[in-house]
Amino acid sequence: MQIKMDVDGLSPLPGDVRSNLSATTSREIRFYRASERPYGVFSNLHRRPISFEGRDFPTAEHAYQFGKARKPAVQEWLMAAPSPSLLAMAAHGLYAWDIAPGWSQAKVDRMRCVLQSKFSQHADLREILIGTGDARLVESATADSSVNRFWGEVNGQGRNMLGTLLMEVRESILARNEHQDDGGGGL
Repeated sequence: MQIKMDVDGLSPLPGDVRSNLSATTSREIRFYRASERPYGVFSNLHRRPISFEGRDFPTAEHAYQFGKARKPAVQEWLMAAPSPSLLAMAAHGLYAWDIAPGWSQAKVDRMRCVLQSKFSQHADLREILIGTGDARLVESATADSSVNRFWGEVNGQGRNMLGTLLMEVRESILARNEHQDDGGGGL
Protein backbone atom coordinates (compact mmCIF):
# COMPACT_ATOMS: atom_id res chain seq x y z
CA MET A 1 0.00 0.00 0.00
CA GLN A 2 1.26 3.47 -0.88
CA ILE A 3 1.60 5.84 2.09
CA LYS A 4 1.22 9.62 1.87
CA MET A 5 1.64 12.20 4.61
CA ASP A 6 -1.40 13.99 5.96
CA VAL A 7 -1.66 17.75 5.62
CA ASP A 8 0.29 18.49 8.77
CA GLY A 9 3.11 16.30 7.49
CA LEU A 10 3.26 14.22 10.65
CA SER A 11 0.94 11.22 10.31
CA PRO A 12 0.88 8.75 7.43
CA LEU A 13 -2.46 8.10 5.78
CA PRO A 14 -3.40 5.34 3.33
CA GLY A 15 -2.78 6.46 -0.26
CA ASP A 16 -6.44 6.22 -1.26
CA VAL A 17 -7.52 8.89 1.27
CA ARG A 18 -6.21 11.67 -0.99
CA SER A 19 -7.96 10.29 -4.08
CA ASN A 20 -11.24 11.81 -2.85
CA LEU A 21 -9.81 15.33 -2.99
CA SER A 22 -10.59 17.36 -6.08
CA ALA A 23 -7.74 18.18 -8.44
CA THR A 24 -8.06 21.87 -7.55
CA THR A 25 -7.55 21.24 -3.83
CA SER A 26 -3.97 21.91 -2.88
CA ARG A 27 -2.66 20.26 0.25
CA GLU A 28 -1.10 22.20 3.08
CA ILE A 29 2.01 21.32 5.04
CA ARG A 30 2.34 22.88 8.47
CA PHE A 31 5.63 23.02 10.32
CA TYR A 32 7.05 24.79 13.33
CA ARG A 33 9.46 22.85 15.52
CA ALA A 34 12.88 22.15 14.05
CA SER A 35 12.74 18.60 15.45
CA GLU A 36 9.57 17.62 13.55
CA ARG A 37 10.09 15.07 10.80
CA PRO A 38 10.33 15.54 7.92
CA TYR A 39 9.32 19.20 7.66
CA GLY A 40 11.14 20.61 10.67
CA VAL A 41 13.97 21.35 8.22
CA PHE A 42 11.90 24.33 7.05
CA SER A 43 12.34 25.98 10.44
CA ASN A 44 15.16 28.50 10.61
CA LEU A 45 16.07 26.95 13.95
CA HIS A 46 16.90 23.62 12.25
CA ARG A 47 20.56 22.96 13.01
CA ARG A 48 22.23 22.95 9.62
CA PRO A 49 25.19 25.24 8.92
CA ILE A 50 25.13 27.65 6.01
CA SER A 51 27.59 30.03 4.44
CA PHE A 52 26.11 33.44 3.83
CA GLU A 53 27.73 36.75 2.91
CA GLY A 54 31.20 35.25 3.37
CA ARG A 55 30.57 33.93 6.88
CA ASP A 56 29.64 30.51 8.24
CA PHE A 57 26.57 30.30 10.49
CA PRO A 58 25.27 27.32 12.48
CA THR A 59 21.66 27.88 11.35
CA ALA A 60 19.58 29.98 8.97
CA GLU A 61 18.30 31.88 12.02
CA HIS A 62 21.86 32.95 12.82
CA ALA A 63 22.43 34.17 9.26
CA TYR A 64 19.16 36.08 9.29
CA GLN A 65 19.53 37.68 12.72
CA PHE A 66 23.17 38.68 12.09
CA GLY A 67 21.81 41.28 9.65
CA LYS A 68 19.40 42.76 12.19
CA ALA A 69 21.93 44.25 14.57
CA ARG A 70 23.42 47.66 13.80
CA LYS A 71 26.69 47.28 15.72
CA PRO A 72 29.30 44.53 15.29
CA ALA A 73 29.42 44.00 19.07
CA VAL A 74 25.68 43.29 19.15
CA GLN A 75 25.97 41.00 16.13
CA GLU A 76 28.63 38.95 17.92
CA TRP A 77 26.63 38.94 21.14
CA LEU A 78 23.68 37.49 19.23
CA MET A 79 25.89 34.88 17.56
CA ALA A 80 27.09 33.74 20.99
CA ALA A 81 23.58 32.67 22.06
CA PRO A 82 23.69 29.05 23.26
CA SER A 83 20.82 27.92 21.00
CA PRO A 84 18.97 29.11 17.88
CA SER A 85 15.79 29.69 19.89
CA LEU A 86 17.60 31.86 22.44
CA LEU A 87 19.20 33.78 19.58
CA ALA A 88 15.74 34.46 18.14
CA MET A 89 14.43 35.59 21.53
CA ALA A 90 17.42 37.90 22.06
CA ALA A 91 17.12 39.40 18.57
CA HIS A 92 13.38 40.03 19.02
CA GLY A 93 14.19 41.94 22.19
CA LEU A 94 16.74 44.35 20.73
CA TYR A 95 16.25 48.03 21.44
CA ALA A 96 15.40 50.19 18.42
CA TRP A 97 18.84 51.84 18.52
CA ASP A 98 20.51 48.42 18.19
CA ILE A 99 18.58 47.50 15.03
CA ALA A 100 20.08 48.20 11.61
CA PRO A 101 18.51 51.17 9.81
CA GLY A 102 15.88 50.05 7.31
CA TRP A 103 15.57 46.58 8.88
CA SER A 104 11.79 46.47 8.58
CA GLN A 105 12.10 47.03 4.82
CA ALA A 106 15.10 44.71 4.35
CA LYS A 107 14.16 41.73 6.52
CA VAL A 108 12.03 39.84 3.98
CA ASP A 109 14.67 40.13 1.26
CA ARG A 110 17.34 39.00 3.71
CA MET A 111 15.25 35.98 4.70
CA ARG A 112 14.72 35.12 1.02
CA CYS A 113 18.50 35.20 0.43
CA VAL A 114 19.19 33.14 3.56
CA LEU A 115 16.68 30.50 2.44
CA GLN A 116 18.13 30.42 -1.07
CA SER A 117 21.56 29.81 0.46
CA LYS A 118 20.28 27.13 2.84
CA PHE A 119 18.53 25.10 0.17
CA SER A 120 21.22 25.57 -2.49
CA GLN A 121 23.93 24.32 -0.10
CA HIS A 122 22.14 21.18 1.16
CA ALA A 123 20.85 18.70 -1.44
CA ASP A 124 18.92 16.65 1.14
CA LEU A 125 17.01 19.71 2.36
CA ARG A 126 16.41 20.81 -1.23
CA GLU A 127 14.89 17.39 -2.02
CA ILE A 128 12.51 17.66 0.93
CA LEU A 129 11.45 21.12 -0.24
CA ILE A 130 10.95 20.01 -3.84
CA GLY A 131 9.11 16.92 -2.57
CA THR A 132 6.34 19.12 -1.17
CA GLY A 133 5.10 19.57 -4.74
CA ASP A 134 2.55 22.34 -4.92
CA ALA A 135 1.56 22.15 -1.27
CA ARG A 136 1.02 25.38 0.62
CA LEU A 137 3.76 25.63 3.25
CA VAL A 138 2.74 27.19 6.55
CA GLU A 139 4.78 27.98 9.61
CA SER A 140 2.18 27.19 12.25
CA ALA A 141 3.02 28.76 15.61
CA THR A 142 1.10 28.21 18.83
CA ALA A 143 2.06 31.37 20.73
CA ASP A 144 0.23 34.44 19.48
CA SER A 145 2.56 37.36 18.74
CA SER A 146 3.04 39.88 15.97
CA VAL A 147 6.30 38.12 14.98
CA ASN A 148 4.59 34.72 14.75
CA ARG A 149 1.70 36.21 12.76
CA PHE A 150 4.15 37.91 10.37
CA TRP A 151 6.40 34.91 9.64
CA GLY A 152 3.71 32.28 10.06
CA GLU A 153 0.16 31.75 11.21
CA VAL A 154 -1.40 31.41 14.64
CA ASN A 155 -4.80 29.72 14.67
CA GLY A 156 -5.02 30.22 10.92
CA GLN A 157 -4.32 33.96 11.10
CA GLY A 158 -1.16 35.60 9.82
CA ARG A 159 0.90 36.59 6.79
CA ASN A 160 2.94 33.36 6.65
CA MET A 161 5.94 35.11 5.10
CA LEU A 162 8.31 32.22 5.88
CA GLY A 163 5.99 29.75 4.17
CA THR A 164 5.56 32.13 1.23
CA LEU A 165 9.32 32.56 0.84
CA LEU A 166 9.87 28.79 1.05
CA MET A 167 7.34 28.33 -1.75
CA GLU A 168 9.16 31.00 -3.79
CA VAL A 169 12.48 29.24 -3.25
CA ARG A 170 10.87 25.92 -4.22
CA GLU A 171 9.56 27.44 -7.47
CA SER A 172 12.96 29.00 -8.18
CA ILE A 173 14.69 25.64 -7.74
CA LEU A 174 12.15 23.89 -9.97
CA ALA A 175 12.46 26.58 -12.65
CA ARG A 176 16.25 26.35 -12.56
CA ASN A 177 16.09 22.55 -12.82
CA GLU A 178 13.66 22.79 -15.73
CA HIS A 179 15.90 25.32 -17.46
CA GLN A 180 18.91 23.00 -17.05
CA ASP A 181 16.88 20.01 -18.28
CA ASP A 182 16.01 22.00 -21.42
CA GLY A 183 19.68 22.51 -22.16
CA GLY A 184 19.70 26.13 -21.04
CA GLY A 185 21.94 25.59 -18.03
CA GLY A 186 25.26 25.25 -19.83
CA LEU A 187 27.70 27.81 -21.12
